[in-house]
Amino acid sequence: MSVKIRPLGDRVIVEPNEEDDMTFAGGQLVLPDTAKEKPQQGTVLAVGPEVEVEDEDGNVVGPVAGDLVIYAKYAGTTFKTREGNEILILRIDDILGVIED
Repeated sequence: MSVKIRPLGDRVIVEPNEEDDMTFAGGQLVLPDTAKEKPQQGTVLAVGPEVEVEDEDGNVVGPVAGDLVIYAKYAGTTFKTREGNEILILRIDDILGVIED
């Protein structure tokens, strides 16, 4: 991502993961855009200054850049960059969890 966006307050910038556009129910079928589910997973690109990243013991309690997160289905504001990439600007409350390996 060449566009630099700095989230403000308790906002988090996430790049949604693309969903497969094929289904395998008895064969391959390409799904049109209107039938696709809205993604609920993405990679954190940046976090705002009010997002608590560590607790008093130094343990990470919030998402950091590079984390894979799950977020609410209809949360946030979608923004399209000049390159045509879609990013999502969410409040920290819309992030439901961090996926850990």
